[in-house]
Order: sequence, then structure tokens, then C-alpha cells
Amino acid sequence: MKWLQIHITVDQAQVDFAETLFLSLGAVSVTLDDAENQELLEPLPGETPLWNKVIVTGIFQQTDEEPVDAVLLTQFLENQIPNAPIRSAELEDQVWERAWMDYYEPIEISNKFWIVPEWLEPPEADAVNIKLDPGLAFGTGNHASTFLCLQWLGQTNLKDKIVIDYGCGSGILGVAALLLGAKKVYATDIDPQAVLATKQNAELNGVLDRLFVGLPEEFNSEFKNQQADVLVANILAAPLMALAPEFAKLLKPAGEFALAGVIDEQVADVSEVYQEFFDILNIEKREENWCRISGQRQVN
Repeated sequence: MKWLQIHITVDQAQVDFAETLFLSLGAVSVTLDDAENQELLEPLPGETPLWNKVIVTGIFQQTDEEPVDAVLLTQFLENQIPNAPIRSAELEDQVWERAWMDYYEPIEISNKFWIVPEWLEPPEADAVNIKLDPGLAFGTGNHASTFLCLQWLGQTNLKDKIVIDYGCGSGILGVAALLLGAKKVYATDIDPQAVLATKQNAELNGVLDRLFVGLPEEFNSEFKNQQADVLVANILAAPLMALAPEFAKLLKPAGEFALAGVIDEQVADVSEVYQEFFDILNIEKREENWCRISGQRQVN
């Protein structure tokens, strides 16, 4: 079986219309890609930001009994969205699920510390290996801010510590903390899908019995009258700044913290807010713009 692939490049405001057109014409799938190498900031859970220029791709099934006329489809799209660049190509049949899985490879965070897609064998069987399903929620370790948090966890003494993973996404940071020796992890996220993903990835790694995960109101109820030894939050600068007083309450005096999802230009503003409650000990940068701020809660 063959497949016809048609790409149309549109402005952000035209994306929904282009998707609807493809689906109405019988496309079996529609995907979106960046048309201009525009960098997007890591989204908040539940957000789906788009590029200014987007390549919308429709895939159509080709059979001898029901051939798809690429010329007619292209002409129709040109009439509906004038001046939008369009191109088409034929694809040979393949196992699409396998092709998607082949995109992922193990990621080495540090010596003897790896993220491994669940269908692959760990490169080092005796290392700390986080098994992960990348398709459930944001946070695979590929993004610089996630990598920075994992790197920090790998350098931090977590043995028998109570850890908070605030804005847990896929749960990768909380799972990593448990595999690295934490006694208990309390994770929270505003996205119910992230809560589900965290539970599933914790179960996949055999640490579900030492993890609590819930929406913020559930987390607040469960963690009431406690303080953590370690807090990690990989979200964005604005919510991080708003949460600084809350994080100070959640963390023990001299407790360690790491913040990520912050770009270079935001470090000074975030640090200024946190210096009221915390001692900033280190700022680490990765891939030019993404930064991690870490330190300790003040004792007095």
C-alpha cells in the first residue's frame, strides 16, 4: 500500500482551517511542523503553542481501488487557501508505530544514569535506568530544562529524602529521584493527563508505592503540615516567581531546590524574587538559553 502526503504552509491563524480541509478530504492523519525554525518556550502543562508559520501535512491512503488524485487535491487547496505553498509526495508503506518509536534513543544524563524508552534495552544494565513512555505527557529528557533538572538530581544526595516534583509532566523527575534513593516523592501538576502519565511511568519503573501524585488541591491536602528535603520545579519563569513564597513553606530550612524552564534573560528576575527566601548557589546553562537555578532555603 502507498500513501500520498500533501504539505501546505500557512500562517498560524489558518492552521485550524487547513486541518479541517485535510480531514474533510479524507486524510487519515494530519500533523503540524515548524516552517521557519522558530524556537518555542517549553509550554505549561495543557498548553499547545504554535509557530507563526506552520507546515500542515495530510496523509491519504492510496489503493488501486480508490486512488487519490494529487493534482485535484492540490488545486482544491490552492482555491481554499490562496498563495499558500503546497507540495506533495508519495510514501511507501511502513509500520508507522515502529517509525515513531525509532525516533527515540537512550539519553545519558551522567555516568551510570540513563533515560531509556520502555521498548529498548538499557545500554548499561547496572546503571540507574529510567524507563519512560515518551508519548504520555511532556518531559522526556530531550529538552534542555528537563535534562538540567535530571543532571542536578544525579548530583544531589537524595538518599532517604522527601522530594517534591512540582509541575511533574511525565513524572520523569520524580521517578528519577526515587531511583536515585529518595524515600518518598510528592508530585503535582495542573494537567490530569500529567497525573496519569506520572502514575504510569512510576509503575513502569517499580516505584509507584513511594510516590504520591495529584492535582494541586490534592497535593495540598496530602502534603499538609509537612516539609520536604528537596524540591524541583521545571515549569516557566512567571509561575516560578509567583510560587516562591509557597515553595519556601514547602521546603525545610537548608532544604535544596532546583528551578528550570527559565531562559537566560529571565534568570536575574527569578533570582531576585527567590533571594528573599533562598540562597542561590548555582546557575547552570544548557543549549545557549535554558538555565537552571539551584540553591538552599535560608535557615533564618
